[in-house]
Amino acid sequence: MADSDEKTIEIRSAIDLNIVGDNILDIADFAIEKYEFRNDTTLSPEVREEVVAKTRAALWAIVEDIKLRRQRILRTMFTKADETVQAAIDDM
Repeated sequence: MADSDEKTIEIRSAIDLNIVGDNILDIADFAIEKYEFRNDTTLSPEVREEVVAKTRAALWAIVEDIKLRRQRILRTMFTKADETVQAAIDDM
């Protein structure tokens, strides 16, 4: 197949990072409020800001791990598709 005849596909992201970002902020706020309630305390604005930053960073690390896992899964799917096509043709 000539270069101009090659077909490309677009694999859409299953993750909307804008929504994830909003959810991460909500989760961080919820965790802080839960901590404050359980410990009958109120964090100072400075401490709260630092805790939010650290919590968001930890949650974004999970998102990055999910993205890497998704890439591995997609590679595996393409490999399996290639192998299956070849096996089906070989069986004919």
